[in-house]
Amino acid sequence: MDPITLLMLAVLAVLIFFMFRNSRKRQRDAASLQEKMVVGAEVMTNSGVYGTLLSIDEEANQVLVETTPGTILRLHRQTVARVVEPETHDSDESEMSEIGDNPEFGERLDHDDNDGSSSSKSSND
Repeated sequence: MDPITLLMLAVLAVLIFFMFRNSRKRQRDAASLQEKMVVGAEVMTNSGVYGTLLSIDEEANQVLVETTPGTILRLHRQTVARVVEPETHDSDESEMSEIGDNPEFGERLDHDDNDGSSSSKSSND
C-alpha cells in the first residue's frame, strides 16, 4: 500500500478513537449528574440561575426549582447544568491570617528598603 494511504487510515482511526472516548465521557458525566439530582439538592442552570430542586417529573422531562422563597421555576430537565456541592473550609484561622497579610484595595504597603530607592526624604536642605 501507499504510505500516504496508510497515514490517512491511521489518522482516521485516531479520530474515531477520540470520538468514542469523548462520547463515553459525556455519557458518564450525564449519568453522574442524574445520580446527584435529588429533591433538595442545590442546582445551577445553564443560564447561571441557582436554586433548590423541588421535584423531578420524569415523564414530562421537567423540574421545579425554587430560586428564592416563593419563586418556583418550571424548567426542562436538561437545563440543569450541575449540582452545586457545598464548599468546605479546612480552618477559619488560616483564612483569617491570609486576609490579614493582604492589603485592602487601594492600600499602600510600607516597605523597608535599605537601598534608599524608596520614597524617603533626602536631607539636602
